[in-house]
Amino acid sequence: MDAIVNAANERLAHGGGVAWAISKKGGAAIQQESDDWVRKHGPVSHAHPAWTSGGLLPAKYVIHAVGPVWGDGDEDKKLSDAVTGSLHVAEELKCETLSMPAISTGIFGFPKDRAAGVIFKAVAAYFDKNANSGVKQVRIVLFDKATIDEFLKVWNMENG
Repeated sequence: MDAIVNAANERLAHGGGVAWAISKKGGAAIQQESDDWVRKHGPVSHAHPAWTSGGLLPAKYVIHAVGPVWGDGDEDKKLSDAVTGSLHVAEELKCETLSMPAISTGIFGFPKDRAAGVIFKAVAAYFDKNANSGVKQVRIVLFDKATIDEFLKVWNMENG
């Protein structure tokens, strides 16, 4: 993959979940570049993800998408914005391939089935509006069987 999406918090403190795993495998450069990003640009918003190098990862870039915390309000829009923003950043970085987790479904508590619907719709809407996108492949990478089952259930319901 040219880029992977990290499910991040607004301060890019990669202390748990997907963020911790990416930072650990990618090495110290990812956290250092993240800290530099926050110092330069401030906290990361849902709609405008940050990005760093991939460090020691086989991906060129890590796109740090801030998903919503369940219960904070307007969660569907915030998650959609994080997905769409990640795709825009991938386009700006001239990425053809992108891997994305189930943003916000871990410690942020977003229901998996609902997140699946939002993520699938956001990806489809992005490509409907950007038919000539340089991004050619988006992989949804899921952590466990329960999440896979929920995403497949939603996919099958929406795609018949």
